[in-house]
Amino acid sequence: MCHRTIDLAFDGAIATLTLNRPAVMNGLTGDMRREIMAAVAAAAGTARVLVLTGAGRAFCSGQDLRDVPEDEPIPFERLLREEYEPMLRAIYDCPIPTIAAVNGAAAGAGANLALAADVVIAAQSAVFIQAFARIGLVPDAGGTYWLPRQVGFARAMGAALFAEKITADEAAAWGMIWQSVPDADFAATVAARAAQLAEGPTVAYRLTKQALRASFANDLDRQLALEARSQGEAGESRDFREGVAAFLEKRPARYEGR
Repeated sequence: MCHRTIDLAFDGAIATLTLNRPAVMNGLTGDMRREIMAAVAAAAGTARVLVLTGAGRAFCSGQDLRDVPEDEPIPFERLLREEYEPMLRAIYDCPIPTIAAVNGAAAGAGANLALAADVVIAAQSAVFIQAFARIGLVPDAGGTYWLPRQVGFARAMGAALFAEKITADEAAAWGMIWQSVPDADFAATVAARAAQLAEGPTVAYRLTKQALRASFANDLDRQLALEARSQGEAGESRDFREGVAAFLEKRPARYEGR
């Protein structure tokens, strides 16, 4: 597929999806949302880990307001339900591990796009901004879902109402992201984390993602039952057999991802 607004590159089992509109800080357009969805599907069918990052100095500045006619009201509800929701679900439901490598500012829907990934690693100079209130809008693109679960109600409310910059170090301390990394070490850290996941037990990763996310809606009995079913499936995988063999033979495991 020919991409106009993103790049999709494969290096072995690692797929890297780069938002590629650096002149406008990778602002989201309808074309970009469609290309992201197609790229995530392509990566899920080929790779064992997906890295999502941005070109230039920003990760993503959110919705590009120039992507809609100036003389017409912006159809926010339609855009969110028909374009944002499928894109976010594609990332959130991706069967392989996903890493958001936040190389710079992540604002508005761009911040919440990053939070849709399984793991967020940010350069120390990066910032996260729930910028919606600055222009009279409500946090969207999953922000009202992910933020309270990750940072707690009080910090989620403050981030939404004050719309202030949250540094990468603050985001890591709050539990919003996995890791804040010095800029000089950012690329190497992302590459190492991606390689670790690409070489890991892919079936177990998929089941782990599903189980952790289901826990917010389950009571203890349902979650224990889900764990048992998930472990039953993982225990039938070739990766489990290889993991046990490697443990007994005192050697690194060579997982196939099945």
